[in-house]
Amino acid sequence: MIRRFKVSNFRCLEQADLVLSPSFNLIYGANASGKTSFLEALAYLGRGKSFRGASTDNLVRHGQSEFVLFGETVTEVRSQRIGVRNSRAGLEIRVDGSGEGGVAALAEALPLQVIDPEVHNLVAGGPELRRRFLDWVAFHVEHDHLETWRRFRRALRQRNAALKGRSAPAAIRSWNAEFVELGEALDASRRRALDAAIDSLAGFGRGLLGTELGFEYQQGWSKDRSLAASLEEGLERDVQQGATQHGPHRADLRIRYDERQARRLVSRGQQKLLASAMILAATETAQTALERPLLLLLDDPAAELDGESLVRLLAAVGGLGCQVVATSLEKDALSPPLGAAVFHVEQGVLSPVETG
Repeated sequence: MIRRFKVSNFRCLEQADLVLSPSFNLIYGANASGKTSFLEALAYLGRGKSFRGASTDNLVRHGQSEFVLFGETVTEVRSQRIGVRNSRAGLEIRVDGSGEGGVAALAEALPLQVIDPEVHNLVAGGPELRRRFLDWVAFHVEHDHLETWRRFRRALRQRNAALKGRSAPAAIRSWNAEFVELGEALDASRRRALDAAIDSLAGFGRGLLGTELGFEYQQGWSKDRSLAASLEEGLERDVQQGATQHGPHRADLRIRYDERQARRLVSRGQQKLLASAMILAATETAQTALERPLLLLLDDPAAELDGESLVRLLAAVGGLGCQVVATSLEKDALSPPLGAAVFHVEQGVLSPVETG
């Protein structure tokens, strides 16, 4: 979890230096006051990128040349100092003074998840978001997952380059052995991660949606053929497309529910609840593997939800035992628990609020 957080010149936030509660933190204020910018800055410190997809130019405060983020994280066994500086010159990362490890070092020091108004896209959007979801779980529960993923991406780029260059079939096939080895290893890592999370996924699905949900991993090539056979049979099409059509880069996580539930999930609110259940399950799974609480960011959790659904969501969040930083328009909208740290934000300035 993060104990202290400092931000300079990030979006509308000129300067902020806050000591955060290890349990629940509430940031409240009017629209466009800086609430989401604060969460975005926190997430950037743990991910090295914006969860809103913004470029560096849009993140640096107007009139400034760079933004700087700093945090002190703590677990039962260690504390770390992490920092991020970004400008047109590029991204600079420091973890306990070291620049080695890059974004992965941030993710290890400050593992976090985000539930924001766009979280429904995890359900309604394309398979890439669900692959990222699985890879995040696998990163935290499978020791070699990141290295396998990186090596597979390199093999994929090399094979695709041969396809785009219209190389001879023999030259294209020369990449197949490495591609298959790494693709099958990545596939197996994702399957183990899903197995680790499956009970939590079902449990949070029941708790938030009141129905039984199923989750099926689709590997990205035919279940009836090996990856090697799929590459061989699809070679002509791969050449025509200039890209590899079979492999774990085409995988998806399919969500199964009954016909009645399928009709209900047309609404954004129901999609948000389902996606939130997935995020909470991933958080619980990673916490179990890491044996420490994670950071969960809730950006306007009341959006798209009725009162009963919001109560269920907040109860599920409270049961996780993670560190929470949430935003809302009003101080009492989320009924922060006793002992919560509360901050008011106005025109990018955050101020602590005394609670009774």
